[in-house]
Amino acid sequence: MPETRLRPSPTIDVPRLETQSNFRDLAYAALKRAITAMDIYDRPEEIRLDERRLSEGLGVSRTPIREAMTLLEQEGFVRTRPRRGIFVVRKTKREIVEMITVMAALESMAARLAAERAADGEIADLRRLMAEFRTGNSGERLAEYSDANIAFHQAIIKMSGCALLAEMTENLFIHMRAIRKITIHQENRAARSITDHMRIIEALERRDPELAERLAREHTLGLAAHVEQHGDFLDTTGDEVTGPRHPQKNRHPRESGGPGVSDGAVAPGFPLPRE
Repeated sequence: MPETRLRPSPTIDVPRLETQSNFRDLAYAALKRAITAMDIYDRPEEIRLDERRLSEGLGVSRTPIREAMTLLEQEGFVRTRPRRGIFVVRKTKREIVEMITVMAALESMAARLAAERAADGEIADLRRLMAEFRTGNSGERLAEYSDANIAFHQAIIKMSGCALLAEMTENLFIHMRAIRKITIHQENRAARSITDHMRIIEALERRDPELAERLAREHTLGLAAHVEQHGDFLDTTGDEVTGPRHPQKNRHPRESGGPGVSDGAVAPGFPLPRE
């Protein structure tokens, strides 16, 4: 019987992994999370991102930081200014109103789909989220309600069950979150927001897609109308403003007089997890 010869196991040819690219991706994800979590409209100073401090904070070299910044600039999160540096993009009043109008269309569709698709438990969780703020002391717990307000709108998008809606709203959310967080402090908007949210929840519980869609659209368009009327501060802090500031003349609605972000500094509260 002829001797059986062992054949070598087949192999696949794979390129060597580029560690530098991995650091770029990690830096990109960390910076995007940090920018999204910031209240980018709550101070009059522009927010400059310092490459050296970011490199030290993330524990990586400057090369993946630069590569991550390129990706973030392509997505509209940051903007490079020759001889000045890289700044977090902030929108003008007109751009914010347009963005909210688009968001109203997307959120209203999400509410319609949520009325048809969301699980009973998801709707119940939404009611529990809002119920504790109906006791009339939301003004004393404004910071807590501000976070709950953001969570409510995120939940509506998620409950739609439509991945494309979530994808389309992702890059809008950095500005929507920041604007909702600052306007909730104005003109008794918190109380009106709670009322609107409860009506939307009731429409979801009734499985009434037309009503849920209309209420969600009207709610978000109400924010657009508010910004149209009270959002002049956006044009004094917008990304296009390059001249000297006059803080006493154009006082920001939440400015407390404390130190802001100087040119060349990373904004306070910019969380940078070490990768």
